[in-house]
Amino acid sequence: MGAGRETAGMCAVLLGPVPRAPRQPLTRQERNVTDHLPQAERTFVARKLRAAWSRTDAHQAERELRALAKHLEPKHPGAAASILEGLEETLTVTRLGLTPSLLRTFKTPNPVESMISIARDAHRNVKRWRDGRMALRWIAAGMLEAEQQFRRVNGYRDLHILARALECHREVIEERTQVA
Repeated sequence: MGAGRETAGMCAVLLGPVPRAPRQPLTRQERNVTDHLPQAERTFVARKLRAAWSRTDAHQAERELRALAKHLEPKHPGAAASILEGLEETLTVTRLGLTPSLLRTFKTPNPVESMISIARDAHRNVKRWRDGRMALRWIAAGMLEAEQQFRRVNGYRDLHILARALECHREVIEERTQVA
């Protein structure tokens, strides 16, 4: 799970539906794109990807990524498809309008991967799983163990901005479901 997914999961419980978060860290997304390219073009494309992903305006970032995909389509359709495949997900956190410190926190999967690793360690020694409820109890115990090692989120003073953005998104989702 990525950090965005942890946030999405926590907020889904607290606030209802949230936008899908990036499936994988941007460096992996970058690698997925550049692996389709010859060595000579990788640096240029990686630089363009990073520049687009670093934009604070999600619409501008999306325009740049779509333009790059269009540029790559004739010679490298795999790279173009890879850009377009993860387009919405890579810009999810940017669309929330968070401060730079919160963006850094929520664009990386490290906090959640750390929690998952600790939870995995907690249930690793169970040799005989009796049922699904037992597995859930052990996972919950592992997450409680991981909670003791949590640190304060960078930009924690700006979490009200995240809460407001998620609330607005929830309202948009509810409006869409009422229309449909």
